[in-house]
Amino acid sequence: MTANEIRAAFVAFFAEKQHHIVPSAPMVVKGDPTLMFTNAGMNQFKDIILGNVEAKYPRIADAQKCLRVSGKHNDLEEVGHDTYHHTMFEMLGNWSFGDYFKEEAISWAWEFLHERLGIPADRLYATIFEGAESDGSERDNEAASYWGRFLPQERILDGNKKDNFWEMGETGPCGPCSEIHIDLRSDEERMQQSGRELVNRDHPQVVEIWNLVFMQYNRMADGSLSLLPHKVIDTGMGFERLCMAMQGKRSNYDTDVFQPLIGAVAQLSGIPYGKEESSDVAMRVVADHVRTIAFAITDGQLPSNAKAGYVIRRILRRAVRYGYTFLGRREAFMYALLPTLIESMGGAYPELIAQRELIQKVMREEEESFLRTLEAGIKLLDKKIEELGNKGQLSGHDAFVLYDTFGFPLDLTELILREHGMTLDQKGFDREMAEQKARARSAAQLETDDWVTLAEGETLFVGYDQTEADCSILRYRHVKQKNKDFYQVVLSATPFYAEMGGQVGDSGILVDEEGMRYAIVDTKRENNLPVHLMPKLPNDPGQTFRAEIDQERRRMAEANHTATHLLHQALRMVLGEHVEQKGSFVSPEVLRFDFSHYNKLTPEEIRQVEELVTQAVRADYPREEHRNIPIAEARAMGAMALFGEKYGEEVRVMKYGTSIELCGGTHVPSTGMIGAFRIVSESSIAAGVRRIEAVTATNAEAFLYKQEDTLKEIKALLNNTPDVVKALQKLLSEESALKSELDTLQRSHAIRLKKELLASSIERSGYRLFVLQGEEKADIIKDIAFQLRGELQEPFVFVAATTEGARGLLSVMLSEEAVTLGLHAGNLVKEAARLIQGGGGGQPHFATAGGKDANGLPQALELILSRVDAHAR
Repeated sequence: MTANEIRAAFVAFFAEKQHHIVPSAPMVVKGDPTLMFTNAGMNQFKDIILGNVEAKYPRIADAQKCLRVSGKHNDLEEVGHDTYHHTMFEMLGNWSFGDYFKEEAISWAWEFLHERLGIPADRLYATIFEGAESDGSERDNEAASYWGRFLPQERILDGNKKDNFWEMGETGPCGPCSEIHIDLRSDEERMQQSGRELVNRDHPQVVEIWNLVFMQYNRMADGSLSLLPHKVIDTGMGFERLCMAMQGKRSNYDTDVFQPLIGAVAQLSGIPYGKEESSDVAMRVVADHVRTIAFAITDGQLPSNAKAGYVIRRILRRAVRYGYTFLGRREAFMYALLPTLIESMGGAYPELIAQRELIQKVMREEEESFLRTLEAGIKLLDKKIEELGNKGQLSGHDAFVLYDTFGFPLDLTELILREHGMTLDQKGFDREMAEQKARARSAAQLETDDWVTLAEGETLFVGYDQTEADCSILRYRHVKQKNKDFYQVVLSATPFYAEMGGQVGDSGILVDEEGMRYAIVDTKRENNLPVHLMPKLPNDPGQTFRAEIDQERRRMAEANHTATHLLHQALRMVLGEHVEQKGSFVSPEVLRFDFSHYNKLTPEEIRQVEELVTQAVRADYPREEHRNIPIAEARAMGAMALFGEKYGEEVRVMKYGTSIELCGGTHVPSTGMIGAFRIVSESSIAAGVRRIEAVTATNAEAFLYKQEDTLKEIKALLNNTPDVVKALQKLLSEESALKSELDTLQRSHAIRLKKELLASSIERSGYRLFVLQGEEKADIIKDIAFQLRGELQEPFVFVAATTEGARGLLSVMLSEEAVTLGLHAGNLVKEAARLIQGGGGGQPHFATAGGKDANGLPQALELILSRVDAHAR
């Protein structure tokens, strides 16, 4: 069976078992602060498992895109080196929410693997939870009895808490699990050693392929377990490993999931796969990583220097580095693998086809950028090696700067150092890395108490229609972050919009029965619940309250949010239908809109976009809202959906004139309430992605007033001339002429100074010595120094101890012979700089330093000359 046939067989099997088949959620998580990426099939069902929302379908199955490269699931360093670790992988799963439990989950797993796919029974093993004294939990005899129907006892193995007890986190739903392992070794190998001895021993051919999780407990903050009211089945099967088993391979990379990509890499590099281990590893790395990068971009996550974007950039750079070092790739090449990926996976994931152009452009520009970084990193490392004299050890700090600031891989640093017979201060590097991680942990440290539940129920959001609501507190908890204390509060009903879809959360007040007012400073969405952040908890949380939003702040945010819809449509009209939203931020003060486009907008295009939005504002289109309509009906209306967003079967559609979008945000009753619209800036934020910042309403008026005031100030500076542009052009022309005249004078001055130096030079310590003192500009000194080095043949030393304004400057230029004999300009100025209360350094032949105490220049000059004399002796 091909990979596509195996995936289809799984979906068809569980459809027969009355499971509702859902599409994969985006691999990049949005709206969940606890996750960057979907790292397990259950992520999109987290709200159901936590009991925050009702399950629409009691049985669900899907194929889910997952990514594991950070946190406790960090497989990155193993990828490419072994047979079964990946960054992106597919998880086949089936779920039951309060419907069936262990018996059906186990029997269907057996039926699918053995009876439907034909995997031999004698190659399968099952593990069950052995119990744990720390929890007071017993062995999962129930699961063991069901497995006993299909497997002999010697292939039903006990597993410890690490392997056979699944937990979402330190608190929350959890339970025992049963793993299914397969022994893919040859018959001869199996005769020599039983597979049961290799289960969970990291053997590459005895691997786990399916995990059946039986969620039956809730872990409390004190570590105790309580029974869940509704039990949950959550299973996950590694698709790539299943393909390896079904296709009779000994490595996931030998299946048709990866072989087309590996073949394309081999063709591009001209190196056959299977020739040598280093190039084979590189090809596996590239084949794995190109899938991850393509799907991440498709799901809306572009490479960047922060959070999830940094992870994707790191993966891309790892692939580029392997291609650079082991495949001889000096030019971008991964983007050229996209057609092969689309041919393999485009049928199952059509978003790859729709986003082809953006993926290729982003990948190519990122590759080219990092290849330049690699070159720059190598030059920087070469400089450090030169300073160390091609011997000794590179400091951990320098290696960390290369790694952290320039993205230069540590193993490449070590490789280059080895070629020069040098070593790396690994402990120093580890110390720098540990300090950075500690800083990151400190910045993100979040301490939470258990939720205090006052009443059961779900939050009713009334914010589309009301600005205030009577409510009670359902539950609350105390939170400490960065030494700040606040409370997270869940209300029975709320008009507060919780941050989502780029729109910031509402703020306002909670008023108790006595009229006491308590501030709500923000509203976040956590596990799909509106959570209100309060610096102070009401004195009596059990009473009834009135929740009131800050209406002015909401109105400003609504104006900006509606303006983003009008802006999106205007951009498509001016630039073309390829424009798609790639992110947005909507606050009361400003709106940011990120969109796919490949060129900087011209001033004329920006003006056109502004005019189209302004026309829509003046037209005063009324808000046409369609709530809870089927997504198919929304699409039929022409509503635009965003790639990378997860939509339910029912959606909300906002329509203003001809602008129609799926959106859950709050909006103005009509476009006229936006008032005014002005684009503040347009820039590039990533390959193929542009960003527009704009303002509306009173903020747009303030922006125009500021522009007007600036123009008035310029006019005043130009003696209120009526034609400002003409006056500025004249001024700039005069400045250019003066600069040219000044450059000529400076060149003449430098020539005169050099002549004086040549005439006044002396022989000292075997060198021809040039000393320059007085007040001179640093660039003139540098020009003279390099002219001397280019013109003179004999050994010489040039020292300048000069002032520029209040600062003291030191410059040293040495001839090649002086450097060869052991003098080092960087060391000379570094030592002397302390006498002028400054610092500096540079290369062996030329170095400079600056300091705030020019009075120390004579002593600094004398120190440098004494060092030259001492070296000569």
